[in-house]
Amino acid sequence: MAENKTKVTKASVTEFINAIDDREKRADARKVAAMMRKATGKRAQMWGPGIVGYGTYHYKYESGREGDFMITGFSPRKQALTVYILAGFKRYDSLMARLGKYKTGKSCLYIKRLSDVDEEVLQQLIDGSVQYMRKNYETW
Repeated sequence: MAENKTKVTKASVTEFINAIDDREKRADARKVAAMMRKATGKRAQMWGPGIVGYGTYHYKYESGREGDFMITGFSPRKQALTVYILAGFKRYDSLMARLGKYKTGKSCLYIKRLSDVDEEVLQQLIDGSVQYMRKNYETW
């Protein structure tokens, strides 16, 4: 069975964020980090070389594949700040309608700049996703 490639590392989250060249992206990353810390009560950890994650949950698919992954996290990528809303977006239609300018994938929220979205709504979205993950999965 294939193993999850994205795992917790010993790399420094602070060094990772401080190394972001773009000053505004670095400030955005710090704000999102604070939002996620508030939502989870957990310290940030690097997941692979480019994802800052908070908390852990255990998943198991019908196929038998299982593993551990972060409850929420973000990655300050070149094209957009990627925010991982692992609960997905279907249950958050009213929040998404008020969020602002963004794109989504299955569980990825892509934001060019934090100033493009309502930060209070983003916090509610992160909070809701974390609560959903804790209710539906084994978390720590």
